[in-house]
Amino acid sequence: MTSPFPPPEPTPAPAAPQPSSGRRALGCVFEIVETLVLTVVIFFVIQTFVAQPYQVRQQSMQETLEPGEYVLVDKLTPRWDSYDRGDIVVFEPPAGWSLDGDRTPFIKRVIGEPGDTVELVDGRVSINGTMIKEPYIYVNADGQQQTTEPTGGQSRWIIPSDEVFVMGDHRGASADSRTFGPVPISSVIGRAWLRYWPIDTFGMLETPAYPELTSALPGRPIALDPGSGPGYRRLPRAA
Repeated sequence: MTSPFPPPEPTPAPAAPQPSSGRRALGCVFEIVETLVLTVVIFFVIQTFVAQPYQVRQQSMQETLEPGEYVLVDKLTPRWDSYDRGDIVVFEPPAGWSLDGDRTPFIKRVIGEPGDTVELVDGRVSINGTMIKEPYIYVNADGQQQTTEPTGGQSRWIIPSDEVFVMGDHRGASADSRTFGPVPISSVIGRAWLRYWPIDTFGMLETPAYPELTSALPGRPIALDPGSGPGYRRLPRAA
């Protein structure tokens, strides 16, 4: 028999408790802080171990790099790959070469590798007895490349196994290994490989080839013990 009364309406389920506005705000702040901390950590790791921006401040690399330009310095690959002749490197200034406590790193080009004999002869650079071609050297107003002259009273160096010989491309405006000697590899921060600012100069920094050296007699001169005389001997070049 049908009941004359309508069936009772179902009791609605209790609504889930909504978080208070204070808890929502706290959660949002925590996410922002977490993101910022993670960003700082990633930036620190990248800049310490992978790559670091560097602003050119000196004139010693004109016209390859102009003051005010920014380059990215590769700090990762030098951990397993040695610096090559022609690389542009950024390094800590030698002792006594900071100005008013300013320890702005220097930027120069590697000219002599470990074991090389570097000599300045008639305004040119000789590596292990072979004159090298340097198309990157600064060109004077008269259209002639600058010559490379001794600046510290010495014109010949035998590069130790843990150092490199560096010079600026603007030889007339560069304080470099001609004055303060070869640079310890341990003081090199990294290899400049990319110019990224101004944007119209964006591009890779190529390492030049030195075919006149690769076509010379095989083997790289290595320095003898200082007590054995000024000469050098050759070792077979690895295949």
